[in-house]
Amino acid sequence: MKLTFKGQMVETNGTPIEEGRTLPSFTVKNAAGKPVASQDIHQRLTMISVVPDIDTRVCSLSTKRFNQKCDDFENVDFYTISTNTIAEQKHWCAAEGVKKMQLLSDADHSFGEAMGLFIPEKGIDARSIWVVDQKGTVVYRELIEELSHEPNYDAVLEFLSRK
Repeated sequence: MKLTFKGQMVETNGTPIEEGRTLPSFTVKNAAGKPVASQDIHQRLTMISVVPDIDTRVCSLSTKRFNQKCDDFENVDFYTISTNTIAEQKHWCAAEGVKKMQLLSDADHSFGEAMGLFIPEKGIDARSIWVVDQKGTVVYRELIEELSHEPNYDAVLEFLSRK
């Protein structure tokens, strides 16, 4: 899929999965360095915010904003997946005071490649928002076509409030 990054054309490794499809198999790592498989993260309604690099302004803003909203949704698990290492994510969480949003590392690109979001020339995953139900079915997605833009927070939060 073609996107832009600061106005420059980039391309993902494939076509991101559509709503109604099941999450593909992938493995990311949690803050303790333990593998987390795709089936482990959709035990209940789950929102996944994919950010290219947690240490950049827009990625930081969106993760902090979703972290602030976690308490409003007792029935939803919130994750941020980035290609940063676990150490980089821990450092960022400590510096920003983020404790509720669970960060998962896709430093090995398993998630990005499986989802069709990996941008090989940049070594990052494309910014996107996903909501997955308990069966692992994608019930909402937002693909941000210009990677330096923020997602539509209101749209996904409104969607979650109706579930």
